[in-house]
Amino acid sequence: MTMLRIKVASFEFSARMEDMLAPQTCAKFLNLLPYRQNLIHARWSGEACWIPLGEFSLDVGYENPTSYPSPGEILFYPGGYSETEILFPYGATCFASKLGQLAGNHFLTIVQGREQLQEVGHLVLWQGAQDIVFERD
Repeated sequence: MTMLRIKVASFEFSARMEDMLAPQTCAKFLNLLPYRQNLIHARWSGEACWIPLGEFSLDVGYENPTSYPSPGEILFYPGGYSETEILFPYGATCFASKLGQLAGNHFLTIVQGREQLQEVGHLVLWQGAQDIVFERD
């Protein structure tokens, strides 16, 4: 089981990679570590933040897809109907874009620090973009 540490502003989380359910997404994402980006609030998905990636590609298809991730179930959307992105749900979420409902690869699950997810979501909503870093635990 591969574990990652995720830092958002002053918050820290431990996350389990879903190696068995999304092996290609996990393997390709591991090659990017440490991965730094900006986390912004989602526009259409409800209580979630996202990392817009534009035309970036991990060159993976759909595996372990869902439209309704639980808080802390992080998705990678490989693109197609909307731009490539990483979705970071902190509450009730239905993954969507301006074109409608989407499904993304559930490849990471936060296992420690879940109680901080609402605070992170509210921080991003009210204070704007925050730095996010994914690294091996």
